[in-house]
Amino acid sequence: MKDYHINIFFSEADDGYIADIPDLVFCSAFGASPEEALKEALAAKKEWLATAKAEGKNIPEPKYKPAIYQAA
Repeated sequence: MKDYHINIFFSEADDGYIADIPDLVFCSAFGASPEEALKEALAAKKEWLATAKAEGKNIPEPKYKPAIYQAA
């Protein structure tokens, strides 16, 4: 199974880095550095998937691809 893409970007409003997983609705994390945001996002993903499974909710297949990877 391929894994979920994680976007990491700097947020001036939050003065830190945001990491979000587009395929998992509302799954995102914050960190003072890109590495910290990634670490937190991986923990959030684990919890998101465990909660969805425990509640019998649909777990989406990884589909998101950044535009840079899409063929023209």
